[in-house]
Amino acid sequence: QVQLVESGGGLVQAGGSLRLSCAASGRTFSSYAMGWFRQAPGKEREFVAAISRSGGSTYYANSVKGRFTISRDAKNTVYLQMNSLKPEDTAVYYCAATSTYGSTWWTDFGSWGQGTQVTVSS
Repeated sequence: QVQLVESGGGLVQAGGSLRLSCAASGRTFSSYAMGWFRQAPGKEREFVAAISRSGGSTYYANSVKGRFTISRDAKNTVYLQMNSLKPEDTAVYYCAATSTYGSTWWTDFGSWGQGTQVTVSS
């Protein structure tokens, strides 16, 4: 498995931007497709975005499409650039790794980070 550590969360006003980072340890990072999920208080964990092993393919939840961009470098980090943030984007954001590219189900992701809080004020 791969160990994941997120960073970059914080407090931002509506319309602002944040970039989340997820650093992976282990030499198997390139073996995994990567994803971002989020969970708001009282709500279920929901899929946000995912990227293939090579980085050549991505897909997004409809709620963030056109505002968020997922990317990864060749070394060990995956990013989530979040623009035009809305108060409803407020949640704890989690990075996760999977061997099953194409899934939006959190149960298909076997490795998780500890999460980073994103708060968007109106």
